[in-house]
Order: sequence, then structure tokens, then C-alpha cells
Amino acid sequence: MNQKKTPMLSKSRFLAGTQCHLRLWHQCYNRELATAVTPAQQAIFDAGQEVGRLATGLFPGGVLIEEDHFHHEEAVQSTLAAIHNPDVPAIFEAAFIHDDVRVRVDILERLQNGGWNLIEVKSATSVKDVYHSDVGVQYAVLKGSDLSVVRAGILHLNSRYVYDGNQHQLDSLFTFSDLTELVLALQEDLPARVAELKKMLAAARAPHILPSRHCHSPYGCEFWEHCTADMPEFWVMHLTGIREERLNELAAMGIEDIRDIPPDFHLTELQNRIRSCVVGREEYVSPELEEELTGIEYPLHFLDFETVSPPIPLYPNTRPYQAIPFLWSDHILSEENDLAHFSYLFKEDTDPREDFAETLLEALGDRGTVFTYSNYERRMVTELAEYLPQRSGRLLATLDRFKDLQAAIKRHFYNVSFHGSFSLKSVLPALVSSMSYDDLLIQEGTYASLQYLQMLNPETPAEEKKKIEEALLAYCSHDTLAMVKIREVLLRRL
Repeated sequence: MNQKKTPMLSKSRFLAGTQCHLRLWHQCYNRELATAVTPAQQAIFDAGQEVGRLATGLFPGGVLIEEDHFHHEEAVQSTLAAIHNPDVPAIFEAAFIHDDVRVRVDILERLQNGGWNLIEVKSATSVKDVYHSDVGVQYAVLKGSDLSVVRAGILHLNSRYVYDGNQHQLDSLFTFSDLTELVLALQEDLPARVAELKKMLAAARAPHILPSRHCHSPYGCEFWEHCTADMPEFWVMHLTGIREERLNELAAMGIEDIRDIPPDFHLTELQNRIRSCVVGREEYVSPELEEELTGIEYPLHFLDFETVSPPIPLYPNTRPYQAIPFLWSDHILSEENDLAHFSYLFKEDTDPREDFAETLLEALGDRGTVFTYSNYERRMVTELAEYLPQRSGRLLATLDRFKDLQAAIKRHFYNVSFHGSFSLKSVLPALVSSMSYDDLLIQEGTYASLQYLQMLNPETPAEEKKKIEEALLAYCSHDTLAMVKIREVLLRRL
């Protein structure tokens, strides 16, 4: 009988196994169960790789190890050759293997004393806890390969960097966080953690692990849809904000369905409301909902923004990941119940904020309640006021008219079809079945941002630019019309 060969570990597999043994098992044996990467997710990955490529500019003369992950042994040999060449100041994507664990190091910087700096590049603006294990396992493999590592840490984007509009100053755009002490502290436990993962992968069966909060921390698991396919319609994970320890308590009691939760089990006020609605198959309507919906001034504005947040700043006086608004939609309802629609899309490859603000102020005028769905638009207007002091007074004055429809719903209304989510994409189909995002080319904000950048790209054909423009306008206007329709339905519930 042939014994199954245990797959080798890599840095990414080690991190996946640290998050969830079942995730690692599926990565090694059942890749076909993963949900396909969406265009938005792929674009985020691509942006991260672009940040990594840009970071190599800090190490002129560095050598790239070009063999891909399918040719790791060849990459190791190329790395050894570069290490033994004293004229190579840095190695990019250096490959190592030790104790059946493979790693690729983003940047390996040669020091004059014969040692090396291990540098992991991240497109984030701060150091996250998961990065400690990320660098830690690389350090262990390099030390096991007899390489002298002097410093180990994260090279990441500097949140305080402000682009001046000229060529990016890489030494200011990036900052290095030294994790050497933290990484050294991890080394004692790493062999046991690696051995545990190898033992799990050598087992005859997949580990039995129930989906929970860990499925989304520190990263979203690509097997989420597979692992949750058989969960009940009113799964306990749908209790808004429920913590991991509460879920573990319910799991220990064998409870997966909200309807089976004992009445004396400790839940928050909102979670208890959800449970009561599910058990009674009824809606919750607070007496205060009427004031939220009717304590208004006409004309009513239903407002939504779309923004782009590039990791590498595009426009002068912007920072990494700063949200730049480029599209607004405003459905306007008169007291006579007449509905009008206005929108604005900035189409030039320059900073849109000034034109965006001016057109927005013109549309909003000086009267009328402004409904938004979340607090995001309020924050964007506040940031616009900071950037445009000459319009600051007018912009800030509009905020007194803002009313968050999502917050009102969360406080005063619940429908079991929300399944614990108060996002527009959950609330809309539950209340307005005639409206759907399914037929839209753009269906969520991250993809809208990426498509906007594609529209600005001079290499994008004119026909495709036009298609993206129409899709962006359709998506944003769909959100504001959705708010109009949701309010109509809620008024009928009073």
C-alpha cells in the first residue's frame, strides 16, 4: 500500500496552518474547493506586487532570482550563486529550504561584515501581528541554511509620506520596522509549530474544525464558502458582532442554529433582538424608527460616493491609501414625491477633489436632509474641507443635514433575511426584491475603484473607457436609488 507523501511547507502554508489547520489541509489536498479569486482580489494582489517591485529601487544593483515557485530547487541554486558573488549587494526573491520548509525572501541585503538583513516588503502602512510569524519562519529557514542574519523586519509604506507631485522619494515613501528581537523570541517555539503542521498533513483524514471568526483573521479564507455550505439558514455566526469565545461556548453546547440558543445565554441587546426575530419569524420595528425617517427637511438627498485609495499616491498632497473621491450620485426627492437624479464622475487623470467638492456643493444646495448609508460620506466631506480651506465652511455646513440610514436601521429595524448583516447588499434584497446588483457590471466598491484606475489608464481603449464610465455611474446611482426604495418600504412598516 502506497503511503501518501506529505506536502512540503512554505511560508504561506505555514501562515495558513497557523490560522487554521483545515485551511492548510485544503490548500495541500483540495485546492479545487477554493472560491475563485475575484478580479478585485487579484487587482489587490497585483498592487501589492507593484509595491514590492518599487521597494527594490532602494537597493540598486540588486539581483532578482527569476525561477518561479514551481522551480524552487533551481531558485535555491541561483540564490547560492548570488550569495557567493561579493559584487551582488542585494538579492530579490532569494530562495531557501530547510527542514522541508521553503521560503522566498523579498529582499536580502548584504552587509559589509558578511551578514545579511532579511527584509519582508508589505504594502501596509503598519506592522501587523501576523507579520511576526511571517518573518520568524523565514529567519528560521535562513539560520538553518547557515546564513548570518543580522537584522530582520518589515519594509512597509510610510503613512506620513506626502507625495509632492514629482518622482517618488523611495526612502521617504517606505519605512523599515526592525522585528529582530520579536523574531528571535519566536525561534524556540517554531520547530514545534512546524512539526505540528507536518504531523497534521501526514494524517489520514482532514482535521475537524468548525468555521468561526478565525476564518477571517488575519486573512479571509478561500475555503469559507465550502466550509459553510451546510450551515443552517439562521447560523449563530449571523449574530452581529458575536465574539469568538461566545461562538466556542455555543459550539461546545452543539448549537449551530440561532433558534436553538437558550433564552438565558448571554447576548448583546442587538443579538437578542436578532434571536427573537428569528425565533418568532417576525420583524422588529422600533417606535423611534418613524422619527428617524420623517424628522426631515425637504428636498431629501440620497447621497453616495465612490473613492480610490491607491497604495502609491497618484496626486500631489496625498498619502498612501488616502481615499480620493471621484464619483457622487444624488437622488433628490421633493415634498411632492418627485424624484430627480444627478451624478458626477471625474474623468481626467488629475486630482479630482476640487471639482468633486464644487459640483457636490452645487447639487446639495443649502437645504434638505442628506441620507447616506454609513458614515463614510461624512468623513470624506470632512477631509475635503481640510484640503480645500476656501470651501471649508460650505462643506462642513452640509454635515448638519446628514442622516445615516444604515445606523437608523441597525438601531430600529430588523428583518430575518438580513442574516445579521446591515450592509446595503443584505438589506436591499430583503426589503426591495425588485432591485438587484446581479445585472451590474460593477457590484462593489473595491472593484469600482480599480475600474476607475483602468478607465484613467491611457492604454485602455476608448470603447472600454466608455463601458467603464457607464458601469461606474450605474453602480453608484443604484446605491442611491436603493436608499430611496428602502426608505419607502420602511415607511410602510410604521
